[in-house]
Parts: sequence; C-alpha cells; structure tokens
Amino acid sequence: MVNVDIGAQMLVNAELFVKDLPGQLVGSLEPISLVDGNIMGVVHNRERIVNHRICLNVTFEVECREKLDKLQSIWKSKDVIISKMDSVYRTFTMEYLLIGKIDGPYIENLIERASKQMTLDAIDVRYSSGSAISDKRTGMISVKTLSEEDMDKFDSFLSSECKKSGITYVRGI
Repeated sequence: MVNVDIGAQMLVNAELFVKDLPGQLVGSLEPISLVDGNIMGVVHNRERIVNHRICLNVTFEVECREKLDKLQSIWKSKDVIISKMDSVYRTFTMEYLLIGKIDGPYIENLIERASKQMTLDAIDVRYSSGSAISDKRTGMISVKTLSEEDMDKFDSFLSSECKKSGITYVRGI
C-alpha cells in the first residue's frame, strides 16, 4: 500500500465487503474511530454484492501506519473483507477567468510553460470564439495541483504572464 502524508495524517481509501445484515455498516465504520481515524466519505453500494456481501467504499484519515495496521486487524476479526486499500491524493483546485487577446495557441503555450515549472495534476481549458465587434475573448482555466506550493507557483506564474500580455486575470471564479 502507498501512503500519502497530509500533515500528520495519511489519507486512505478502502473498499470493503460486509455481510448484508443489520448493523454491519455501522460495525465496519466504528473501528475507524477506535484508531482515532477521521471518516471523510462513505459510499454504501447495495448494487454491488459478492457472496452475500455489500460493497462499502470509505475514505478516511489516520495518523500512522501502526494505527492502520490495527484497523486492518480489527476489520479481519469482524469478518470484514478488505478488497482494496490505497492512497488518495488530496488536490488543490482553482479557476481563473482570462479576458483579452487570447486564443488556443496562446493558452496551450501558457500551460506548457507553467507545467515545466510546477506539477499540474489536471487542467481544463475553455475559451470563447472571437466576435466581429472585438478581438477580445474570454477563457476559463481550471487547474488542479497536488500541493499548495504548486498552486501558489501557478498563481504567481499566471498573474505575471497576464500582466505582461495585457490580459485581465480573475482568480477564484
């Protein structure tokens, strides 16, 4: 299993199969609190049944590997089947509106240069077509990074590039 440290916490995603009996859902989630874990999300998938067991997907934070090992041991003693357990990436997302003389090649070049300076996990770009009245266009850029540091770098980069090109830049749409 690969661990992702978030501060002093590991963010973990587990796919469990629990018996289709009353109390099994609660019984499989309670051990997370016994190891001082914090549940971030739960999906109880009643359509996914294997050997009379229902799929449960849970995302949680836990302090250390030892507590995670203890949790796995508790689940096994409660006859909870751990189908999959892996890390979850926490991403940082920001949206930007650009207004000015922009087009596809300009934005592609901008993103290419930014990605050489920082790690961009995902980028979604949309921009308007030009009009007969004005040569200005609008563009929306949605960026995901794996760290706040990379998000700060992208903010600085985009702000500087827009200033140089005379493009209006709005952060946090």
